[in-house]
Amino acid sequence: MVAVFAANSLSVVGASAVAGVEPAKAIIIAGIGGVAVVIEGLARAFLKDGNLDDAEINDIFTDADKKLEK
Repeated sequence: MVAVFAANSLSVVGASAVAGVEPAKAIIIAGIGGVAVVIEGLARAFLKDGNLDDAEINDIFTDADKKLEK
């Protein structure tokens, strides 16, 4: 989760300066958004069968990483 937070938050530092948003606020918002995506994925996977296995968890974190590349 820390890596997801860092990866999401660091990508907005430059954009926040251009948009006139304080970098600290932009980092927090982006980081929380990234973590929320992972938590949502974990919750949805758990709701499917009431179980989370390693493959499902890895897929969710992989999907979160793929979203960063866009």
